[in-house]
Amino acid sequence: MIRAALGDATSVVNIGAGSGSYEPTDLEVVPVEPSELMVQQRPPSLPPAVSGVAEALPLPDRSVDAALAFLTAHHWADRPAAFAEIRRVARKRAVFFTHDPDAPFGWLDDYFPGLAGSRYPRLAEFEVLGRVTIEPVLVPANCTDGFTAAYWRRPVAYLDEAVRANMSTFALLDNRLVAEGAARLARDLTDRSWHTRYASLLTLPELDVGYRLVVAELRAA
Repeated sequence: MIRAALGDATSVVNIGAGSGSYEPTDLEVVPVEPSELMVQQRPPSLPPAVSGVAEALPLPDRSVDAALAFLTAHHWADRPAAFAEIRRVARKRAVFFTHDPDAPFGWLDDYFPGLAGSRYPRLAEFEVLGRVTIEPVLVPANCTDGFTAAYWRRPVAYLDEAVRANMSTFALLDNRLVAEGAARLARDLTDRSWHTRYASLLTLPELDVGYRLVVAELRAA
């Protein structure tokens, strides 16, 4: 879906590139990443990342066809400044994989209230970039990507501290709330009340848990 959304772009700046899991390999990619730890996790087969932040992209004006931002816009300190930077450096479009703050994380919200908080951008915010299209991204039942709702049909995964540690939503939630939610989830899985309550999910091959693909055809800066 991401590759299709990039369309005819031949060059891409990947903002908040991390370890490069979602970078297209058939395009010229400029990865921008502020975390040295994430940079060190990039495999040698991918282009090396440039140190930088969304609010001050280290690229010349109109130097790439497209911008890509995968589950990173909610970490930006100044989204208007970041959007302005995207319009400055990209010629054609911007592609975002994000979460709709008005949509629930499914049953996770019942155990970990406030998980999404107010961090994710409202979908209307992207309209400052230009003409926007929004498409729901259904998460398959066997998804192993490790983002917040990836394990919606495998709730035992959320009892694993190592799994939660790789989800920034949990890292930003109050530790007490996380511990209480995990303890309650463990009890409900043991007595199978979770399975009774969410029985309708157990046969679904995929689920809408609020993730969206947002594509903005850029308006000239």
